[in-house]
Amino acid sequence: MRRLLSPVVALAVVAAGACGVLAQAPAATAYDNVRLIVGDGRLAIENATLVVSGGRITAAGPSGRVTVPAGAARVSLTGKTVMPAIIDTHVHTSTTRDALVRDLQQRAAFGISAALSLGLDNTPATFDIRAQRTPGLARLFTAGRGITMPEPGRSDVPYWITTADEGRKAVQEQAALKVDIIKIWVDDRDGKYRKMPSEIYTPVIAEAHGRGLRVAAHIFNLSDAKGLLTAGIDAFAHGIRDTDVDDELMALVKSHPRVVLIPNLPDRGVVADYSWLSGQVPAEELTRVQAGATNRPQAQAAFGIQARNLKRLSAAGMPIALGTDGNTPWAPHVEMADMVASGMTPMQVITAATKNGAAFLALTDAGTLEAGKAADFLVLDANPLDDITNTRKIAAVYFGGVSVDRSRR
Repeated sequence: MRRLLSPVVALAVVAAGACGVLAQAPAATAYDNVRLIVGDGRLAIENATLVVSGGRITAAGPSGRVTVPAGAARVSLTGKTVMPAIIDTHVHTSTTRDALVRDLQQRAAFGISAALSLGLDNTPATFDIRAQRTPGLARLFTAGRGITMPEPGRSDVPYWITTADEGRKAVQEQAALKVDIIKIWVDDRDGKYRKMPSEIYTPVIAEAHGRGLRVAAHIFNLSDAKGLLTAGIDAFAHGIRDTDVDDELMALVKSHPRVVLIPNLPDRGVVADYSWLSGQVPAEELTRVQAGATNRPQAQAAFGIQARNLKRLSAAGMPIALGTDGNTPWAPHVEMADMVASGMTPMQVITAATKNGAAFLALTDAGTLEAGKAADFLVLDANPLDDITNTRKIAAVYFGGVSVDRSRR
């Protein structure tokens, strides 16, 4: 793929070419007069300068305190807000090469710099593309093939196991492929299948931990969340969906402070305006999505359970990361609004979608806008701390300091 120049650098090259002289790209670019959201929960810096060189941030802070290198290009972003690129820790991407590249292009266009595909990947394309960092694409992480009890009629990509030995073998095979995490399903799918019992998932978790891998669990019920916490689970790939959490669960969460919750909130079941997607997705997709945005009391009740649980767990200090399930590139912007509707503050949600997501994926060079980090950021036309839906008002996306071609949505 062709590496894209930032607008400022591109203009410099064009102007130099017109004069018959090959210009040198500036050693650094300084983005001035911007509201800067660092991503770690601290207050936004209202008049900030962000300096980028070699794809990394070399300085970030109040404009009066940042030294801009001589010869740096200057870009004024007056009235704009800059925040870290978004990280989605629960997706299910395509598995053929062309479709997967398209998925990652689309995510990049919506400001998603990294995504973790959880458990439905069984082709070489996933692992080939994961090994690369391609300009203009979101970074890909994968759990490879997940592990579940037999679910006839559903996907047979995951391992269908019935014994602890089969579960351990599945972990060993995925560890050999160097997956980023192990995914298990602990759910009876509304009573349709036998649920993975603790005598199977406990050895699976132990096997993964013995090989340096964490385990994320698809769950539904409160009782399973308790059992999995006791067994040493590392993350919940969904919130608790059957009932409100109780004091016993809260005590278990407190005693396991590193377990991450990826809430994956359901449709709120309310009328919503999706016109912000106009021109960014195919017209037929927008029509379908808009038609589904109606008042549905049953969906509202389901959302209410998960919203209350998220609010309580977040308030108790449980680490929260953003995840959306499925393969919808713009879904993180809806999920962030749903998280705020659940009772989290916009700053807490932005932290979940940036710093916490990076920590969950062990990305030491991403998640916050600080010196030494990759220059992966969004330029927004409005402040998401005033209204979280302003994350949708994207003026530009930069990965590694390079402007992303957003026309590839």
